Order: sequence, then C-alpha cells, then structure tokens
Amino acid sequence: MKTKAAVVYETGKPIEIVELDLAGPEEGEVLIRYTHAGLCHSDVHIAHGDLEARLPMVLGHEGAGIIEEVGAGVTRVKPGDHVVCSFIPNCGVCRWCATGQQAICDMGANILSGELPSGRFPFTGPGAEKNYGAMCMIGTFSQYGTISQTSVVKVEDDLPLDKAVLVGCGVPTGWGSAVYAADVQPGETVIVSGVGGIGINAVQGARFAGAKNLIAVDPLENKREKAMELGATHAVGSIEEAADLARQMTNGNGADKAVVTAGLVTQEIVTGAFDAIGKGGTVVLTGLNKLTETNVQLPGSIMTLFKKTVKGTLFGDCNPTTDIPKILGMYQSGDIKLDELITKTYTLEQVNEGYDALLNGDNVRGVLIHEH
Repeated sequence: MKTKAAVVYETGKPIEIVELDLAGPEEGEVLIRYTHAGLCHSDVHIAHGDLEARLPMVLGHEGAGIIEEVGAGVTRVKPGDHVVCSFIPNCGVCRWCATGQQAICDMGANILSGELPSGRFPFTGPGAEKNYGAMCMIGTFSQYGTISQTSVVKVEDDLPLDKAVLVGCGVPTGWGSAVYAADVQPGETVIVSGVGGIGINAVQGARFAGAKNLIAVDPLENKREKAMELGATHAVGSIEEAADLARQMTNGNGADKAVVTAGLVTQEIVTGAFDAIGKGGTVVLTGLNKLTETNVQLPGSIMTLFKKTVKGTLFGDCNPTTDIPKILGMYQSGDIKLDELITKTYTLEQVNEGYDALLNGDNVRGVLIHEH
C-alpha cells in the first residue's frame, strides 16, 4: 500500500514529505493506522546528526493509532485495538525484560537503524537507497506503519488518542526519571533542569512522589510558568539560582535529587546539577547529546566524600507494558495532566514548522494529527 511520511534524507536538511510503499505485516508484525504522533526532541537529534542513524529514515517515535491487520503469531493485539506505541520494543524474554528492565530490551539495538526485528524494512521509496528505516522501528510520522507487536501496548478504547500519544515517550521518560530513576521521596528537595516535553513530566513525577521543594530550571519564561502550573514550587532561569535556593531550603546541604532533562545536555549542565545536589544526592541524566560527546567530567573525590550518585536512565526506567497503562490510568484519575502539555497541533505537512517551534522554545509539546 501507499503511505505519506516525513523523511530525513540528509542531516541538516529539512524533513521531506514523500509517498512511500509499505509492505504488509509478516509473522509477529502488525499494520497500524497512526492517528497521532508526538513531536519529541529525539527526532531533531536524528535530523541534526546528533544521533547517528541509518538514512533515509521515517521520523517519529511517539505514536498512537488503531491496529488494522495482524500477521501470523500475533497475540498481543487484534484488529480494531487502540494502541500506544512504545519507542523501545519489549520482547519479554531477554535478560533485561525478564528482570523488569524493559527500557533496555535487547530489541532496542535496532532503533537507530530502523529495521524490524526480522531484519526487513517495510518502507521502500525513491532514491539510491530503496529501503527506508523507521525511527525506533515505528516511524510514527507516516499515515500507516508495519511494526513489531513488541512495539505496541493496547489501551482502553475510550481514551483520547491525541492525549494518550504522549505516553509513548515523553511522559513516562520524564515521570519515571523522577519517580523511578531518581527515587524521589516525600519531603525531598528536587531540581528539574530543563522544562521541555520530558522535563515537564519530571516535574509532574516529582510532585506526585511528594517532593517538598520542587525547583524547575529553564531560561524561558513560558516553560517556567508551565512548570509552576504543573507542580513546581519554584522556577528559576539558571542552575546556579536553583542551587542557591536548594541550599537555603536545606540548611546548606543542597538538593536531594537533580533530574537533567535539557534538550542538549552539555558538560556545564551536568556539572551544575552535580554541584547543586548535597551529601547523598543523586543526579539523573535523561537528556542526550552526541554519542561521542564527553559531557560528564566531575571531581571524583567530591563524589566519593559526599557520597553523590550520577546515573543514566532510558525511558525513565519505565516498563512499557505496565507503565503505559498505569500512567494513562493516572491521567483518567487526574493525577497526571496530559491535555495541559499540548501547546499546538500540526498536520504532517507542517512537521518542519512544528520542529521550528520546538527548537525556538515555543512549545512544551506539539502533536501531529494524521489525515487519512
């Protein structure tokens, strides 16, 4: 079948809207009609070359839609099911899945090359390289996709997919960074550094976990206002201001936890977060930079003597098969806000406009609505 999709052919060039051919599902695979996709910073990392991906690639790794067809052996979903895609697939049987660490499932090895677990490329199109990869093996900036059943999680039919789409990446990554990776405890002082689509949900997670003092850091006033709206107790423009505030609140010790969710994590940002936490404190690194960039250079003796921890997290240490439904249930009960995260919606043809708005800091989260 034919499908319209947003493709990156060359880093640094605008994303192109092209018509591609899409092969149907084989064993263990499903055909999904995407209804919505989230505009997340990681797709910009591909387009800009910060993350080295196999090109050409259909972008988009936050997606929601309806299953149209299933291949042989599919047991997780059936035609007509409403699903949210997980940007990390989960096989359920590798060492990591079996120990409750689905976020680092071995199947995730293909997310930057874009082929399915079987090794095939369902998208084909014009150009010297006929096989098109799919971002995170799902490529949600396409009207349709053939993807692995390990990449979809069934959700309740009455959930609005335009909101549920955010729970495929940004919401669990941010929420889990605070709740699981940082292990925020009631009464703690917490800093969230960078209030975009990930950071705003780290704010929500830290608030839900019981942070007494919750300091959001972002140079943009609109982001600071959104953080205050969704649970921050303070919002400042720099990590230095946040560190001073944290020390004032803790008899000079500093923050208990700092979650780094900036769009591009630099050495200065990491060092600032490390300096802002006190004895026994933890820095969680959620944001990215180039894979080859050395952006963590810290005084080891201070880390030792003050018993500080610096750790990385992927998908906020969430397990998609349980945490996606859990977070959507919390949305239904009013404990997590999703509607308030969406700044603007876009059509597929407006994808470059949407990313310009993201990079300019205009949007907390943009959502792409597919037309069929």
